[in-house]
Amino acid sequence: MENLFAFVVGGLYATALYMMLRRSVVKLVIGLIILSNAANLLIFTSGGLVRGAPPLIPQGLSVPVKAIADPLPQALILTAIVISFGVLAFAVVLIHRAYEVIGADDVNEMKSTDS
Repeated sequence: MENLFAFVVGGLYATALYMMLRRSVVKLVIGLIILSNAANLLIFTSGGLVRGAPPLIPQGLSVPVKAIADPLPQALILTAIVISFGVLAFAVVLIHRAYEVIGADDVNEMKSTDS
């Protein structure tokens, strides 16, 4: 199962890089979204795909009785989702404002407006 996730992560990274190399700013932002999703899936996969109990240790013991799920990758992914949503919201507003000023979403046309 982890091999499948490795191929999916690789495909997502390749798609994200392809989208980020396009001349459209909208495609650049879509590539950034796909890139953040690929990074989240990579963290999730590297944490191990173990179906276990909640990470709780019974009272009076110092180690868990059976296999437990690792909460660290889940916490990292949750934080990354919140940060990527903030970056996405900022990028959408920035693209909207740039389109109002320039009238196009082509990166080459945005270079000509530099002073």
